[in-house]
Amino acid sequence: MADSVRLDKWLWAARFFKTRGLARAAIDGGHVHINGHRAKPSKAVEAGMTLSVSKGQSVFDLVVNAVSAQRRGAPEAQLLYTETEDSQAKRKEQALRRAAQSAGIMAPSSRPSKKDRREIHRFQRQEEP
Repeated sequence: MADSVRLDKWLWAARFFKTRGLARAAIDGGHVHINGHRAKPSKAVEAGMTLSVSKGQSVFDLVVNAVSAQRRGAPEAQLLYTETEDSQAKRKEQALRRAAQSAGIMAPSSRPSKKDRREIHRFQRQEEP
């Protein structure tokens, strides 16, 4: 293993993103912070750094344990970092909140018919003005 590696390559090797391109796009979009500061894709990652990675609706607060430029299996990738207990608790709480919000929502049994669609459009036009 190397002493340091590019941030986009490390995120790809740690399996946070499926491709280095997606990792780079997330970094450029401001979804990755190193030690509280916005990062660049070429920033060198070293052991002991703290990362904050926003992916979807989840935020991962990580401490880098090891550096690797090669993508390996998931069990090996999880050894590259440690997620803080605070971060794990927040993600679990958010997941429970999302599950509670969607608990009462039922999917329709079938697609709307042409008549149903016309009624939906009429209803939407009435609410716009």
